[in-house]
Amino acid sequence: MPQGVRGGFPTHWTALGHGPRHALAIHCSLSHSGSWGPLARELGGALRLTAFDLPGHGQSAAWTGDGEIQAVSTAMAAGFLEAPTDIIGHSFGATVALRLAVERPDLVRTLILYEPVFFAVGLHDQPGLRAGHEAEMAEYAAGMAAGDFLRAAEGFTRVWGDRRGWTALPEGARAAMAAQMPLIEAATDALYGDAGGMLSSGALTRISVPVLLMEGSASPAIIAAINAGLVARIPEALRVVVQGAGHMGPISHARGVAEEIRGFLGGVQGYLG
Repeated sequence: MPQGVRGGFPTHWTALGHGPRHALAIHCSLSHSGSWGPLARELGGALRLTAFDLPGHGQSAAWTGDGEIQAVSTAMAAGFLEAPTDIIGHSFGATVALRLAVERPDLVRTLILYEPVFFAVGLHDQPGLRAGHEAEMAEYAAGMAAGDFLRAAEGFTRVWGDRRGWTALPEGARAAMAAQMPLIEAATDALYGDAGGMLSSGALTRISVPVLLMEGSASPAIIAAINAGLVARIPEALRVVVQGAGHMGPISHARGVAEEIRGFLGGVQGYLG
């Protein structure tokens, strides 16, 4: 698998799928570039993906806390691109894709986003959801406050995992997720505090490319609020729901997600020329 420096950060990446269109894929937290394999297979010959490992994930370099993690990740993504490209993002990776579209619109052809966890948008528009969201995340927060990363990881995956359950995961997988909890905390300023200024500056309204916003029907309520807020701000945004899916839809419901992507790309081909 190739490795090099992208955006000033030692980065590992992989190539998946084949097709006439190139896309850059940005995975979710606690995952890695190989997690796009199921979706790449379902997309068949529609796209060829370049997928890279975010800081502290997969085989990219460890996160040392230098800089702001969403900004570093955005610079890494930009380092792969020389011309407008389809950008696919999942969860935290989808927020990176949004920031790329804001900061480097010259590099983005379309945005294909599955559940961007830009909590600042949902909580700004629907502040009544805050108590429920904090209750969902209470076990994660308690674990982090106590320095108990295993407890934090169990609480986090209970909300954002693939619904297999914590005890169903191998011990090594649980330990690996626990070790990555500081990466979740590192993203707090960007996801809740809008460190990139995408919401406070009104930059979302200036995204001019076609955008597909996907969410699972079984996902936390805050996700619907986020996507509603984004579709209200982004002029060319389309919002769809993948039935039966949760937050890990690109893996657990790859076929349904792929169908939505193919339909979206077919619909925008005339627009893009």
